[in-house]
Amino acid sequence: MINQHNPAWSLAIPILSLIILGLYKLMPNFPLILLLLSIGLIASVVTAVHHAEVIAHKVGEPFGTLVLALSVTIIEVALIVSMMLSGGDDVMGLPRDTIFAAVMIILNAIIGLSLLVGGRKHFVQGFNLEGATAALGTMTVIIVFSMILPNFVSSSNVVGVYSAQQLVFIAIITLAMFVAFTLFQTIGHREYFLPVEVDELHPEEVADVPSTKTLMVSLVALLVSLVAVVLSAKGISPSLEALLGRAGAPVATLGIFIAAIVLLPEFGAAMRAAKANRLQSSLNLAIGSAIASIGLTIPVVAVLAIILDWPLELGLDAKSTVLLILSLFIVANTLRTGNTTMLPGFVHLAIFATYLFFSFVP
Repeated sequence: MINQHNPAWSLAIPILSLIILGLYKLMPNFPLILLLLSIGLIASVVTAVHHAEVIAHKVGEPFGTLVLALSVTIIEVALIVSMMLSGGDDVMGLPRDTIFAAVMIILNAIIGLSLLVGGRKHFVQGFNLEGATAALGTMTVIIVFSMILPNFVSSSNVVGVYSAQQLVFIAIITLAMFVAFTLFQTIGHREYFLPVEVDELHPEEVADVPSTKTLMVSLVALLVSLVAVVLSAKGISPSLEALLGRAGAPVATLGIFIAAIVLLPEFGAAMRAAKANRLQSSLNLAIGSAIASIGLTIPVVAVLAIILDWPLELGLDAKSTVLLILSLFIVANTLRTGNTTMLPGFVHLAIFATYLFFSFVP
């Protein structure tokens, strides 16, 4: 069980995190419990990244990155739904804020830092243009359908809110596009998402392939780590909301924190892949996560909103729409040739910094 792929710490941390969660459940007023939850959260994220990479090495691309993308998206959905159920009308815009934050983090922070880290070490990195083009096209359509189109429909009396019939249609179409892309990525044209050939001066760093037993251990440990992440984040969220309220931060910033928490595993995995000259893996993870985030989150919250008769706010305001369109344009420009360098990374990070600044200083 314990070997070079699964060192002792990677198996101990999920267990310790569950112990901390048990302590929180039994004694919520225990001194420093929030600090322990925060430590358990960060440690679980690190562990999730490790085990996701073990799985990725065993099953190969693009299945490995798909495992992590789906796992993290499930966490995101669970957090959004739990907070919607507990927060009522005050959080009807939380799905939009969280999805938008996730998209901005993925397109600008994760891709930007991946290009920066990889470009700094390897100067020029290649990727499969066919796969990137297909992923960007799918991602752009579901983003526009989910967060821009609601501002221009006329059936609803509220700007940015779909009617029940429109919401059902958008939920079905986004889910269908996610399924279609997943089949295209894993079965129809898997070769479009495999690492490209690299030159002798900048070889791809390849790790030893784990055994099947190691794979199963990592899969269980990944699931436990992800459960620990979502439960720890849920325990911390009330204090986080109160802190943001005292600081006078806008309500939308809660979505940024949720997205940042759930995307930490993907962030770490993408950075390490780019550093190892596996930029294709970083892009698979980043763009695939954006597609999964919307393609799975929208149908779930749509069903919840229809059942509970909630006015689900999906349309972005003008400022956010401008930043989103700019991000989509720049990422399409960045990935237009099949090769990339450090400079586009700086550009994406500049957009992300601007997004963060105007989120907290609207």
